Amino acid sequence: MMGDNSLKIGSNEMELVDFRIFKEENGEVYEGIYGINVAKVREIIKVPFLTELPGTPDFIEGIFDLREVVIPVVNLAKWMGINEPENVQQNSRVIITEFNNVLIGFIVHDAKRIRRISWSDIEPATFISASSTLDGSKITGVTKIEDENVLLILDLESVVQELGLYEPDTDMQVKELEHFTGIAMVLDDSATARKIVTDALEKMGFSVIGAVDGEEGLQKLEDLYNNYGEEIVERLKIIISDVEMPKMDGFHFAAQMKDDPRFNKIPIVFNSSISDHFSEDRGLEAGGEAYLVKFQAGEFYDQVARIVHAHMK
Repeated sequence: MMGDNSLKIGSNEMELVDFRIFKEENGEVYEGIYGINVAKVREIIKVPFLTELPGTPDFIEGIFDLREVVIPVVNLAKWMGINEPENVQQNSRVIITEFNNVLIGFIVHDAKRIRRISWSDIEPATFISASSTLDGSKITGVTKIEDENVLLILDLESVVQELGLYEPDTDMQVKELEHFTGIAMVLDDSATARKIVTDALEKMGFSVIGAVDGEEGLQKLEDLYNNYGEEIVERLKIIISDVEMPKMDGFHFAAQMKDDPRFNKIPIVFNSSISDHFSEDRGLEAGGEAYLVKFQAGEFYDQVARIVHAHMK
């Protein structure tokens, strides 16, 4: 496990592995600066000997055996549709990642350093237009670094879904579900993830309020308090929050909420693609009642039902 475990709970900071992808256009070579959350990085290694897999997309370079675990390796430049310069392989590395309980390697042209960045300095990638050569849907956030450069945080989970290595289990048998009442709040910067969680909660009977990050989540809590006053604790049965969100992450949101006597009795569950035990421990320390890895419908229902029942007592 990489990274510095000294990140304080609720600090609204993350650590990123800064890596580079080079692109050749019209005879010029350009350097792209990218990042991935350290919590998703197992290790960084030199490119190993890879066994090719016939019939797979061309951005799959092959597979290799890492301590008796077979790991597929994606060439990020190919996946992003980037024309690689010649002789770019000498500093290439494979970043071994784990998220959604899946191990996968990504070939990058250079791995530079670990950066500590505040989520408040990370903006959603809304500025990337449809006409851009860079697909905005592959970017989850952007932040400025030194020399006015911009670092882009890649949505590597979408690669895993494209490969069919991970599909969210959304099958909740409605006839078996206990029916609840009241409000549930969902925080997630991914519209797709928000919809999956919202659909599950609505099947359970909840009226769902959504927010795209911790800042909006706190504002929605204020709105609910203005409507319900002290009754908010009875009305708002549960909050489901992602961890990685621009502006304010889930841990910082939870810390802010738990510091407010109006809201600190409302249970919060973290629902994240980060599947390392350190993040799970941080989630529980931040005040979470549970830490779930996206997305297993059966476990989601069991945990939400358990927590809501305990909250109603």
